Amino acid sequence: MEFNPNFKIIKGDTLTLKLVETCIGDDKVIPFYYYDIYLNSISCPVGKISIRIGYNEHSYFNGNVGYEIDEPFRGNGYAKIAVMMTYSVAKFHGMTQLIVTCDEDNYSSKRVISKLGGTHIETITPPKNYVFYYDGIPKQSIYRLDI
Repeated sequence: MEFNPNFKIIKGDTLTLKLVETCIGDDKVIPFYYYDIYLNSISCPVGKISIRIGYNEHSYFNGNVGYEIDEPFRGNGYAKIAVMMTYSVAKFHGMTQLIVTCDEDNYSSKRVISKLGGTHIETITPPKNYVFYYDGIPKQSIYRLDI
């Protein structure tokens, strides 16, 4: 896979995503772009987001998008905006849907996914052969986002 240099900075009305790193992945971890999320009005980082390109058995449990908004900035819709800003990256790489996952009890992420129009597929404990498995791993709620 070749990373698109046009996605080093993704600027929106409220947020800007600034590329921190890319990773080509391996037989378990799919390639990804990893960004810091900046709030335009104060040029301040408010979180992080990654967009993982492609699908495999591990990405089903890990998802194509991972995001985290720093606590002082939560509740402003920044996660939803940042996820939507990654759609152009996914589409460039031929993706028409994203798998998004969260811990079963992560109600904040579930609200974000719902606002994005996510369709719940299932809630399941990842298998022991999952690349990020550990004893006591929580059940994952798995959703599909059509983009």
